[in-house]
Amino acid sequence: MRTRIVVDAMGGDYAPAAVVEGAARSTDSLGADLILVGDEAQIRRELARYASGDEHLSIHPAAEVVDMHESPAKALRYKKDSSASVAVGLVQRGEADAVVSMGNTGAFMAFAHRQLGTVEGMDRAAIALLMPSSDGNVVLLDAGANADCRPEVLQQFAVLGSAYAEAVLAVSQPRVALLNVGAEDTKGNEVVKKAHALLVDSHLNFVGNIEGDGVFSGGADVIVCDGFVGNVALKVAEGMAGLCMDRLRTALQRSFTARLGALLARPALRELKSWCDYSAYGGALLLGVNGVCVVGHGRSTPNAVMRAIQVAKQSAESGVLEHIKRRR
Repeated sequence: MRTRIVVDAMGGDYAPAAVVEGAARSTDSLGADLILVGDEAQIRRELARYASGDEHLSIHPAAEVVDMHESPAKALRYKKDSSASVAVGLVQRGEADAVVSMGNTGAFMAFAHRQLGTVEGMDRAAIALLMPSSDGNVVLLDAGANADCRPEVLQQFAVLGSAYAEAVLAVSQPRVALLNVGAEDTKGNEVVKKAHALLVDSHLNFVGNIEGDGVFSGGADVIVCDGFVGNVALKVAEGMAGLCMDRLRTALQRSFTARLGALLARPALRELKSWCDYSAYGGALLLGVNGVCVVGHGRSTPNAVMRAIQVAKQSAESGVLEHIKRRR
């Protein structure tokens, strides 16, 4: 039976055009059935350009749209027939195996919490983001769902991240680190120090604290922090990657010699650009809820949408949810 993935077609800065294009382009190689949720007329108009007759792509109507800057509480109360809510509902009823949204992250999370609930033993869900490192990839969580966390919640995030690394990335005994201002166990605020003590006594492969400059060094497979720190780290990394690429592009245009060097180094530069591009890593998994939910970037291009859908498929087929339930 093919994996069924529901996509919020109306979510994101470039929806529905970019979302529909990404979904349509995914059907050729994905090996899954896609369900696009939203304004049927708009979706059909966009879909006609790509794969209007694709048997593996269908439409499920939804009458409302959650604005990108709308309050999650307001959306939860008044937008029950929004594309994000309806999409999550399909997973809740067992009509889809995973859901993807590039829309309002707070509202999407609120719908997931309300309709799917959290895994037993988990107080909160966390956004688990796959980031590049010197020896592959590292899972960072929480990347923005929870600004304030108790030590016990950070320990739960470590369990979630470890299960993700094992199930989806096939990492045996993932190395778990706690993002902190110093490597010593005496560093950090009281929450982090207490979380450190809990992780030392846990069954996880805890390797201690890691500083910000070690996030990409390959010293850990899973890095745990609260959503405030995680989101700041993510945005700083995105901004620095963009700045470095802009500066490099400018430097390579300054002289004939530089332009010639850029031409000779084109394959390496193309690889570097892909490594720094957020869209190459697709969406982030909302771990801890009773369903596979993928949060995409609000500025997702069709390529980023395709990657987010691939993340959803891989996560659903890897059995990450069942793995979490066994590890809790």
